[in-house]
Amino acid sequence: MSVIQAPCPANSVLYNKTLCACAPGYMFNATSKSCNLFSIFPSEWVSNTGVDYTISFPETIFSFDQIKRFTQSQAVFLEATAIMLASWLLFCAFVRFGKLGDGKTIWFQIRWWISRLDICFATRHWLEDQKVVRKRKTELGGAFSIASWILFIGLFAALLYQIISKRSVEVHNLRATNAPDLVAFRNDMEFNITTVSTMSCSQLRGPSTVFLGNPGTIDYRVSPLSTFANYSCVNTTRGPTISFKCNDCPLVRDHVYISWQFVDVPSQPAIAVAFEFNLTARNPAQKKHVSVVSGIVRNGTDLDDTLLTFRGKDTNVLKFNLFPRVYQNLHNLKLVQPLFHEFLPGSFLRNGNDLQASLQSSNNGLINTTLLINFLSDYVVEIDNQNILGPVSFLADLGGLYCISIGIFFYLLVQCEYRVKRLRKEDQVFRNIRNRCKAQDNWDKLRKYVMYTWGPKSLLEENYNIGSDVCCSCGRGSMTRHGESLHKRSRRESSLRAISFDKKVNSTKGTAEKPSSVAAKSLKEDNIPPPPFLPAESNGSSTIDMSDIQKSLRNLYEYNVMLRDKLVDTQSTLRALTAKNPSLASENQT
Repeated sequence: MSVIQAPCPANSVLYNKTLCACAPGYMFNATSKSCNLFSIFPSEWVSNTGVDYTISFPETIFSFDQIKRFTQSQAVFLEATAIMLASWLLFCAFVRFGKLGDGKTIWFQIRWWISRLDICFATRHWLEDQKVVRKRKTELGGAFSIASWILFIGLFAALLYQIISKRSVEVHNLRATNAPDLVAFRNDMEFNITTVSTMSCSQLRGPSTVFLGNPGTIDYRVSPLSTFANYSCVNTTRGPTISFKCNDCPLVRDHVYISWQFVDVPSQPAIAVAFEFNLTARNPAQKKHVSVVSGIVRNGTDLDDTLLTFRGKDTNVLKFNLFPRVYQNLHNLKLVQPLFHEFLPGSFLRNGNDLQASLQSSNNGLINTTLLINFLSDYVVEIDNQNILGPVSFLADLGGLYCISIGIFFYLLVQCEYRVKRLRKEDQVFRNIRNRCKAQDNWDKLRKYVMYTWGPKSLLEENYNIGSDVCCSCGRGSMTRHGESLHKRSRRESSLRAISFDKKVNSTKGTAEKPSSVAAKSLKEDNIPPPPFLPAESNGSSTIDMSDIQKSLRNLYEYNVMLRDKLVDTQSTLRALTAKNPSLASENQT
């Protein structure tokens, strides 16, 4: 810990009259210049007993740990399905309060497209007796169709999660090992032990030897550390980290003891609050798989959660077990699995008075640490996977989910249409409004065509009244003359000029008959057909097809043209007779 000059901050003790140290269980924060309680969170402990992939992405792009925690059960998929299903049904119920109007409102458009989504129940709605089955899409059917698919997709996602997470079981087989089996286990191993404190690597008195076997037995021996691993020390934010690395290590069939210590220096006392460890092993031939165990220990196995500080001569022992595993499901991967076994605390202090006395005594100015590695080489574990879900069972589950999703909402659809009779004609109401909208659009297009062809005045009510006065209006010729386009009018004038006004009068009768009576007689003898038949007026139907309207307009137009031609012919005859007999014109005027 860095030297803290008096006055001491909170949760600290004073020693040597001018120096301060944090109380047991507290750690000095150089940024805030205060002693903070050191605590261990459950997320800081990681113990993986299997194999994992070393390929990873940056945390800023993909936070796989958060995603894994979020999707750690099927309940997440079911809750999301319930929320989406409730939201969709509430939306469909809300838009039903909107009025349909004339078919141009936004509410009609939304409800119409909801009815077009009726893809599951289009031919399975309510049917009265003696009615032919027909395809009808309703708003209720569209809402329930999408709801059934939301439920099916949600249940299908939950089924996939179950298949992915529990599609197979891991089978472990334990068998005794022999020399050839142990020789084949050669892994790259790394042991990282961090003494959680404010100390630095300058206080380290590193190990130089390794002890093999059991102390006091005949096979106990001492070897240089370089024959087992290489070590290094790195200063981190939590304290100095001792790292032991061994590449392509053989499997040692003995206990291994490695010891080191931290001592007091003038600027920093040797005290610590916890130990952090991280052990990994990987096969050199298959480096994408790694076996790891990591965590933080603050108290011993037989101690409660009391606050303490490690300092003194007695050593702190961290015990780990290593045993060989063969993963047959991963191409016979041979990997050593590390496991944390036990932590035996050495010298530690629980109260401030004991810490003060220890800091003022030079005999207790050190921290001893020992790493004990136990190779369980008598047996090897063979691991394999057995599938418990086949394609037949998967398809059966999938079909069952689909039937459940469709069946639930089909039952609701039948009940709604059985109890509310208005829903049985829901599709007809939408179609009638839709047809009226289309008819109005086609009628507007026809009006634009008439305005372009015969002029805008032809659409005025006083000049374009299709009623009882149609013949009189046609007789006056105002609609045709004022509404005709230029090319139509030129064609009419050329046809009028082609009419011959030199009609011979029957000379055998002489002057016995007047020309006017002859003309009137010729009009009576002409066979003028009756006005065209209008089917929409005769049957009294409220709905008129656009084709019938166009046909009636065409008939009326042809009938008016025929009447006008006869009128023009008659007027031409009268003018010709008047020009030849001036006395007839004076008589007609009197």
